[in-house]
Amino acid sequence: DDIRVERDGDKRWLDVNAPADQVWGKVREFWVDLGFLLTVENPQVGIMETDWKENRADIPDDFIRNILGSELESVYSAPTRDSFRVRLERGDNADQTEIFISHRGVLEKAGGLSDSTVWETRPAEPELEAEMLRRLMIFMGTEDQKARARLAKTGGDVIRARLIKDREGGALIDYRAGYPRAWRIIGLALDRVGFTVEDRDRSKGIYYVRYSDPLKDTKSEEGLLSGLIFWGSDEQPSEEEYQVTLAGDETSTQIIVMNENGQRDTSKTAQRILTLLYEQIK
Repeated sequence: DDIRVERDGDKRWLDVNAPADQVWGKVREFWVDLGFLLTVENPQVGIMETDWKENRADIPDDFIRNILGSELESVYSAPTRDSFRVRLERGDNADQTEIFISHRGVLEKAGGLSDSTVWETRPAEPELEAEMLRRLMIFMGTEDQKARARLAKTGGDVIRARLIKDREGGALIDYRAGYPRAWRIIGLALDRVGFTVEDRDRSKGIYYVRYSDPLKDTKSEEGLLSGLIFWGSDEQPSEEEYQVTLAGDETSTQIIVMNENGQRDTSKTAQRILTLLYEQIK
């Protein structure tokens, strides 16, 4: 009863009645128990990242058939790897913690050359994120039946975001939701599209992020590295820091991208970042 499921479209997260320092240790135990190695552990920022796990993170076949459907069986028969990022946010008070789990996946395909292979990114899978949330709920004491019921999808998706240009010629997202919810959803969207949150300041509405190549750890002697699904070969962002800034009220929030000096960024990279975020929250 101390764990609630919150949702927005295909995005789900947990709201736990416990302080962050207690939740952090329990979440860490959960990944270790599943056999994952944690490649990133930053309790100050509230971020954990797992290593890349082969064989669909050992998700059983019945889950694949029941949740994702038979049309994806060909994907699961191919060499795949999965990684997860966990982000913890303090809730409305010190005794509440929000838990977000985001998924990233890659798929190995035959390349153009003889006996060569190429790693390609796969879109984030919301149902796989939900499955990990269910497992975490059970690990933290929720009965399986209750966890499934709370995670069950209800209601339809509503498009509430617009990607527009302002008078200065820069792009922005107009998100028709209040600032508290927009802050949560943008954080999860950043996780999904491959940005590492270096720091954040909720009172100022700023996520300090760097682009993180999801394929950098999947190189092998036999394989070749493909271009990213999100970025063309001529438009991959640099590793410099960006500031994703939110400003709004109870009904609407505007999201823009700034450079590391806090100045408005109107470059193609900034517009691409906003486009990726928009695709996740629309």
